[in-house]
Amino acid sequence: MSEIGLIGKKIGMSREFYNTGQSVPVTVIKFEKGRIINVIEKDKRGYSAVQIGFGKTKQSKLTKQMKGFFTKKNTEPKKKLKEFRVIDTNKYKEGNEFGIEIFNEVKFVDVQSRTIGKGFAGVMKRHNFSGLRATHGVSVSHRSHGSTGQRQDPGKVFKGKKMAGHMGSKIRKMQNLEIIRSDVENNLLFIKGSIPGSKNTEVMVKKSIKNISKLNMKEKIEILEKQKKIPEKKKK
Repeated sequence: MSEIGLIGKKIGMSREFYNTGQSVPVTVIKFEKGRIINVIEKDKRGYSAVQIGFGKTKQSKLTKQMKGFFTKKNTEPKKKLKEFRVIDTNKYKEGNEFGIEIFNEVKFVDVQSRTIGKGFAGVMKRHNFSGLRATHGVSVSHRSHGSTGQRQDPGKVFKGKKMAGHMGSKIRKMQNLEIIRSDVENNLLFIKGSIPGSKNTEVMVKKSIKNISKLNMKEKIEILEKQKKIPEKKKK
């Protein structure tokens, strides 16, 4: 089940304490159970995947096409549909539901969410420009970006030029984040550190795509405790 992921909501940040007294900052994500809506076979579309529905929505918010789709699948309307590529579709059946138990044996995950939108921002805030000089002929335009183009040839501003514009509100992915703790009863996942986005941001969590061999916090603390128990060699 590690090939698929879950879509949840960022609740906020907290911290977890270990017996050693160590404090670890965590981001708390709340999940609702996902339901398999459709199993896509390689023979039909050229790839194997599972379509999963997350969240609830009203019938009035659906188009006629989507109403027909959910009626055909004999399931309640879902707010979000997401496809996950899988190697073997035999593991999955339409109507199956699952929650954060799929991360029971997973240590590290990849998290994808939308960053906080900052609105329209100038180049000094957006791209860390130094701005123009404070004196010697510069007036009014101290925080401007200066020249953006060349002469008659090429006579244009190149695409991708760093200029003022909309800042933030972009999809970003963070890899190899450690799962500190999971609360199956309340469908909560505690992930080490911060993740992009504000409270109530939609977050997608999947098993880490990279093979991570590093130790997690529990394993590190266990090693430290073992080292403390070993008596030091007596000095001659």
